[in-house]
Amino acid sequence: MTATTATKQTAKRGTPILWHRRRGRVVVLLCIMYFIAYFDRNNIATAGPSIIKEFHLTNAEFGLAASVFALFYALLQIFGGWIGEKIGPRRGLLILGLLWGLSTLFTGLAVGLVTLLVARAILGFSESATFPTATQAMSRWVPPDRNGFVQGIVHSASRLGTALAPIAVAAMILWSGWRSSFIYVGILSMLWALIWYVMFRDRPREMKGITKQELAEVPDLPKAADLPPVPWKRLIRTILPVTLVDFAYGWVAWVFFTWIPTLLSDVYHQDVAKYGLLTSLVLIGGVVGDTLGGVASDWLLRRGWSARNSRRALLLIGFIGAGVCLVPLVFTPPLTLTVVSLALSFFFLELTNAQLWAIPMDVAPLWSGTASGMMNTGFGIAGIVSPIIVGSLVDWTGGFAWPFALSIGILVAATVLAGIMRPGPVPPNVPAEDAAITGQA
Repeated sequence: MTATTATKQTAKRGTPILWHRRRGRVVVLLCIMYFIAYFDRNNIATAGPSIIKEFHLTNAEFGLAASVFALFYALLQIFGGWIGEKIGPRRGLLILGLLWGLSTLFTGLAVGLVTLLVARAILGFSESATFPTATQAMSRWVPPDRNGFVQGIVHSASRLGTALAPIAVAAMILWSGWRSSFIYVGILSMLWALIWYVMFRDRPREMKGITKQELAEVPDLPKAADLPPVPWKRLIRTILPVTLVDFAYGWVAWVFFTWIPTLLSDVYHQDVAKYGLLTSLVLIGGVVGDTLGGVASDWLLRRGWSARNSRRALLLIGFIGAGVCLVPLVFTPPLTLTVVSLALSFFFLELTNAQLWAIPMDVAPLWSGTASGMMNTGFGIAGIVSPIIVGSLVDWTGGFAWPFALSIGILVAATVLAGIMRPGPVPPNVPAEDAAITGQA
């Protein structure tokens, strides 16, 4: 086989990610982190009925407990991503992992609404920079033609954590009470942070045993200390429409993360074992959707589509499909149809997730931490308002028809905005002395 033929076949298949590459261990470590992070941020949904009962909370108060996490998560996204770039992913994720592990432990020790709010606030603060910092690690270790795939696979791991949390937490509630899941996962989080620090290096060339071939496959980004200044104006102008689309994605995602166990418990009268299993069945659709979405958009990219068009195609398919599948929920259908509709809607919704996280890597690889933090601010803001508004609507109307109808409207708006946005590459700022020559501002 000639070198040219081999190159063409690699282009069709994509650059290898895991096999015979040091980056394989990086991707696996990140998958584990995403799994743990989403398990420990979403186990509160399954524990929700038990927490509401023990602390005598209303649905709106429980929604506030979910929202306070998102408040700190949203406010510190951009700053957290920027700090992660400054100190590097190795030290950044060590510090963040230890902090979110401690906050998860503290959640298991809460004695009422106030201490629960404090624990969730600390968790939001510590996790705010986690995914932007992880995205910076991916930008350094992943070939550009596999951005969608890697974002898809790590977010599939996060959705697996989300999907398994209801079963695992329900089992632990029956065995030893709702607090145990927070304590065990907090310890696991801190253990992961220590392993990450030992095994990861900020730059591929610093990793023992890495080959010249693998170094040639990934971008040679400068050290954290040598990164050029962030071109804030152009970055904001490019990423803001993506942030708005991410808000719409986040609104609906938070409905799934926060309220499915309560829906199944209150409307369909399922006990903890049954609603834990059914919630997991709903959320497992997202595991498939995330991976398939990333693979599909990268496949289009390798076949000549621009990065912009390949990401947009999956965004449109995902938002339209998610909205259509939510329509039956407005009419409170039988339990089986509810579970099937929710699972399909979540599958389509998660087709969009890899695209939203790949776009910052596509357009601003040097500042992918800051750019992804800027993008993910939309998800964080959605997490502030979605649980509170949905909880208030449920208290007011006595059901979930209005929250699902509102979610469908938001998905329609996301479809329109995703269809017209035009994110493009963001190069470094042009020095003032060169601006007159190049005509750039």
